[in-house]
Amino acid sequence: MSSMKTALAAVALLTAALGAQAQSSFFPQESETAAAEAAAARDYLAAKDRWHNELAAFARADQERFPAPGGVVFVGSSTVRMWTRLSQDFARVPGGVVNRGFGGSTLADCALFARDLVVRYKPRQVMVYAGDNDLAEGRTPLQVLDSFARFANAVRAELPDTRISFISVKPSPSREQLLPQIRETNHVVSAYLNLLPNSEFIDIYTPMLGADGRPRMELFRGDRLHLTDEGYRLWHSVIAPHLPSPPPAPTAGLP
Repeated sequence: MSSMKTALAAVALLTAALGAQAQSSFFPQESETAAAEAAAARDYLAAKDRWHNELAAFARADQERFPAPGGVVFVGSSTVRMWTRLSQDFARVPGGVVNRGFGGSTLADCALFARDLVVRYKPRQVMVYAGDNDLAEGRTPLQVLDSFARFANAVRAELPDTRISFISVKPSPSREQLLPQIRETNHVVSAYLNLLPNSEFIDIYTPMLGADGRPRMELFRGDRLHLTDEGYRLWHSVIAPHLPSPPPAPTAGLP
């Protein structure tokens, strides 16, 4: 499927979803609603069991020091989790940054845990990186888009003013066979974000490609999936301009 056809399909999907929501608000089907809520509850409980250790670690960190509201939350898969210098790299961001990455997670997981890992901290902005694990597990670009839409809706339902930033799926050498799906995913999520106020798509995919159009190997570790220090330096340079800036220093008064 061409990128244009994929984008049109994405718009059709979103339009149909919005239409269904509008219709259900006028003609609620209690049995359908109850079934959907029950399915969502089952998925959430299964995910909580699967990620028990990671969620427990976040809970312990919150007990030691609960993040102040108004900062920036980074959430997503192992690329976020393994960014050990995240706080230092963005030390000047007003309100600080919170790392809530959990390795191996999918965008579907992020949607299920939107309240647990984002909403409860009341951030001014959320940076989400996930999607490549979804594709590796066999989900389609439109299914990834649906997961992101669920994530964004969950955040906006309680934090209508929080900025939502999606970091594009990266071109990992170990998943080079998935590059067509990765490009489609980035394309449809970008198209969706064009319709979502106070949001943005951050293209990390393009600068991680070499002149030959293939992933730059120096940005990846030996597993050809996770980032080297050079890879994180690149990410920092691309992401930093999209984060809140510290207030200007006061100018000295005239003598």
